[in-house]
Amino acid sequence: KMEEFLNLTQVKTSLKETILLNYYTAGFLWAKERRFSLIQISRFMDLLNFALENLSGKHMTLGENLKELERAMSRIGETESEERSISDPSSFSIEQAKAVIDFLVTSLFKHYKEFEYLFHRRREEPVISNE
Repeated sequence: KMEEFLNLTQVKTSLKETILLNYYTAGFLWAKERRFSLIQISRFMDLLNFALENLSGKHMTLGENLKELERAMSRIGETESEERSISDPSSFSIEQAKAVIDFLVTSLFKHYKEFEYLFHRRREEPVISNE
């Protein structure tokens, strides 16, 4: 179902799509295991996408991406009554926010060079079949 939701059509032959499917599926299952609410899961998935988009679309370095994540996460714990966007993680407790950051560190930031290579380097040999 995640494959359909993400509109990944070449998971069996595309290393990039396989890695993206694994990244988002692992994040979703992790959030469910932590018993996040549906809104928290949605916001968590937005954060995963935010960090990955910073790398793939905006070509941010690891340091720049960490600073952007810090800005995005800095409003956690605030009690302002202003309307917030769906990607605002303010619905997380401090402990949950720390766990989210730990997940991002182990799933994306530890492997940042590999993700950069995946998104920004041309591969010479396309995969032709499942073999």
